[in-house]
Amino acid sequence: MIILGIDPGVATVGFGIISEAGGIPKQISHGIIKTPAGTRLALRLSQINRDISQLIDMFSPDAIAVEELFFNTNHKTVISVAHGRAAVILAGETLGIPMFEYTPLQVKKAVVGYGHATKKQVIDMVQRLLSMPQPPQPDDAADALAVAICHGRYANSLMNIDGGEECSTI
Repeated sequence: MIILGIDPGVATVGFGIISEAGGIPKQISHGIIKTPAGTRLALRLSQINRDISQLIDMFSPDAIAVEELFFNTNHKTVISVAHGRAAVILAGETLGIPMFEYTPLQVKKAVVGYGHATKKQVIDMVQRLLSMPQPPQPDDAADALAVAICHGRYANSLMNIDGGEECSTI
């Protein structure tokens, strides 16, 4: 199974692509999509949508896993990230790729085993789980790889065998 993990945003969108077979994840690619500051929102969202569509065309993922919004006190940031998520979701839906979403707590629990793990702990475990010689950089890409690993673990859990309950879908 090929999984495209996404850490959404507008200025920077992290992506991580893994293959997952028999509970063993392998890193295929990772990086970020950056949109220029000062550019109209519609153009930034269009670029995100176009770039995600290109990633889908290049890697043919079986699923897209997107991190859910984390609601903090900065409403402007939440709205901005929501716009970026919408561009990603539209790309996946348009191309018919199943979409799944996971909370930051679920991602940390699946990758580290502890829902309140630090960013460094998540990056260290992503590096170990994917047998990478160096920690994945930048942080947005590392987070996206963690989201992809999370989906691989949930998709292969006993909960999803023989018609079990499906993961949260968008």
